[in-house]
Amino acid sequence: MRSQPTPFEGGPMDGRVLQVLLGPTGHPPKWYEIPVPAPDGDPPTVLLYERVPAGYSKRLGLQKGWKYDFRPSGTKPKLRWPWTKPPAPGAEA
Repeated sequence: MRSQPTPFEGGPMDGRVLQVLLGPTGHPPKWYEIPVPAPDGDPPTVLLYERVPAGYSKRLGLQKGWKYDFRPSGTKPKLRWPWTKPPAPGAEA
């Protein structure tokens, strides 16, 4: 499988570059999770990074690749399908 060096920004991985496996479309995964084991045997803490464009070229505005930004909340947004009803007002989603 192919991989590409991808930089990480923010959080404990700030400034590091890891080889990330690419999917069938040639893009790295949208979310990258890094489990960090707890020293006292508790469940591991999960660091969550989201894939964002690394930048754009000046002349043609082409994308220059991908990077991962840290998401301190540690939760992915809920998947929303276009055909689902919006949540009722006041209802917890």
